[in-house]
Amino acid sequence: MKKVYILLTDTGTLFTRMIKMYTRKQYNHSSVSFELDFNKVYSFGRKIPHNPFIGGFVKENIRGNLFQNARCAIYSCKVTRDQLEIMENYIKGIEEHSHLYKYNLLGLFSFLLNKPIKREKAFFCSQFVGTVLYKGGVADFKKPLELVTPSDLENLENFHLEYEGELAKLVLHKQFSMVTNSPVSSF
Repeated sequence: MKKVYILLTDTGTLFTRMIKMYTRKQYNHSSVSFELDFNKVYSFGRKIPHNPFIGGFVKENIRGNLFQNARCAIYSCKVTRDQLEIMENYIKGIEEHSHLYKYNLLGLFSFLLNKPIKREKAFFCSQFVGTVLYKGGVADFKKPLELVTPSDLENLENFHLEYEGELAKLVLHKQFSMVTNSPVSSF
């Protein structure tokens, strides 16, 4: 069996703090990965690190400056080879046509009003991660994907918390093997 990983983060940026004021939740950004070393992490977010308004599909560098002070929670779920292939192919299709995809800023604001707006080729982070999991048959949200939050991802029954703490410590110490240990690992 393979695993899919959800990475929830709090980067502490101004944009994140603004969202956090509304949600009152610890983590307000989500990403997905299929690798234990998190070398390939996918999401919808900033294309320019210090400008939250220029965004789209991103392969995130968790070792970069944006994440150096981030707190995180890592969740995992065992998936079949078929589920993994479906999710990877879905992301690959988006990656190959990433110039056509946009950050769903309008959808983010409609989410704040609890009014889903369907937009072609536009996602905000948790909408993207939720869609990937839904397409792979890993998660079934009881609401429109345009309203999926990082908190919803955190509460998926078939996902298990594997690590919570400072992302930089995990990266710095290359302790990715800790992610597979139970109970929850932290520094």
